[in-house]
Amino acid sequence: MTVSPSSPRPAAHREQAPVHLSSLVKRPVVDPGDRSLGRLSDVIVRLRGADYPVVTGLVVGVGGRELFVPVEQVAALDAEGLVELESARLDLRPFGRREGEVLLRADVLGHRLIDVGEARLVRAQDLELAERDGQWLLSGVDTHRPHRLLGIFGDRATGHACRDWQAFEPLIGHSRSALVRRPTARIRRLRPAEIADLLEDASRDEEREILGDVRQDPELEADVFEELEEDRASRLLNARTDEEIAAVLARMRADDAADAIDDLRQGRRRPVLDLLPAGQRAKVLTLMGFNPASAGGLMGMDFLALPPDTPVSEAEAAVRRANRLQPEALTSVYTVDEDGRLLGWVRLVTILQSDPGLRLAEVSEADPVRVGPDTDLVDVALLMTDYNLITLPVVDDEGVLLGVITVDDVLEATLPEDWRRREVAPPPDAHRTVEAGSIPGATGAGGAGGPDGREEPSP
Repeated sequence: MTVSPSSPRPAAHREQAPVHLSSLVKRPVVDPGDRSLGRLSDVIVRLRGADYPVVTGLVVGVGGRELFVPVEQVAALDAEGLVELESARLDLRPFGRREGEVLLRADVLGHRLIDVGEARLVRAQDLELAERDGQWLLSGVDTHRPHRLLGIFGDRATGHACRDWQAFEPLIGHSRSALVRRPTARIRRLRPAEIADLLEDASRDEEREILGDVRQDPELEADVFEELEEDRASRLLNARTDEEIAAVLARMRADDAADAIDDLRQGRRRPVLDLLPAGQRAKVLTLMGFNPASAGGLMGMDFLALPPDTPVSEAEAAVRRANRLQPEALTSVYTVDEDGRLLGWVRLVTILQSDPGLRLAEVSEADPVRVGPDTDLVDVALLMTDYNLITLPVVDDEGVLLGVITVDDVLEATLPEDWRRREVAPPPDAHRTVEAGSIPGATGAGGAGGPDGREEPSP
């Protein structure tokens, strides 16, 4: 069934200037004779991993129904809001959204995205479409709120300051396109602390989508939970099954895992503990026996301790193999006797700069500064400040090395509780941004089958 059919015009393609979604939405869609067929409701794009999303069609409102118009039938889109079709022939079957499709107005415009370069959430105030090699691509995002007087005394288009689409990670909230987006999610380029800050600022829906991306990398997920504020981490973990919680905690540092278990609801602690690997469970149970504000509660139980007669070359090799240990704890190597009693310590830089044939006893410092597990936080902070320590060993009454406190743990424990919510000054080069426009050539995108009669793309 068709509406006012007319013959398509001869193809005379010329690449057109970029257009903005705000200038197209709700504008009339016309045929070659300038007769109105309906109004533009939305623009459909297909995500293509790391490539720019390609426009596959329009959603046009006609007589109270929304219809699909393939992009091949679009004769012109311009900055003035012109939407002209090659002919008036329309397929009147209702538009049906399919796997992997994103609707720019419904899913992106007005929604928040992750600015990957600045690691913050911003809102898409407008979107830029650019034609390259015969295809319309989603090329840029304008995150600046338009001035209320913009457009009264001049051309609205002059107010756009679009940045490259590839500088952002969209939070579309559409589960059927999530599988397409997650394998190349740019969010995984961020540091765990930056992702944790995003989660602190996110809505529940945004939070769910960010975590969905992060869960694709279990090690990253554990690192992010280590950086979250306790209240949020507790809420997110309590929403999961015991098995899911244990899977995250098994990859976390033992001291952070102990804190997380302590924040779980009482009835869930033992079941989760029982699901942890034996080694991690033993460390967690040990740490849970100490006051959280004491040296025992602050320390990590992952450290590198070697016999004093170990050659420097072997110590260096041991550091290289210790890829599962916290990097901060590897800034120092400890020497212990056969009973695990602390004898000395040596900085990693000293190991790297020493003769490989020397023994650790020859390059380490004897009688290191150390504390007991009951030492309070203030004394720990004073000792680390007075002696310029990055790590501080914790020993029992017999001098056995129990764990190591790192300076980042002390900072986190001594800074105000709301320190994460403070706005940190941006780096001096933060003003540099990549402008939209440099778009590489793109491959074609096919249609797909559904209630509107489109064919599915080839896999």
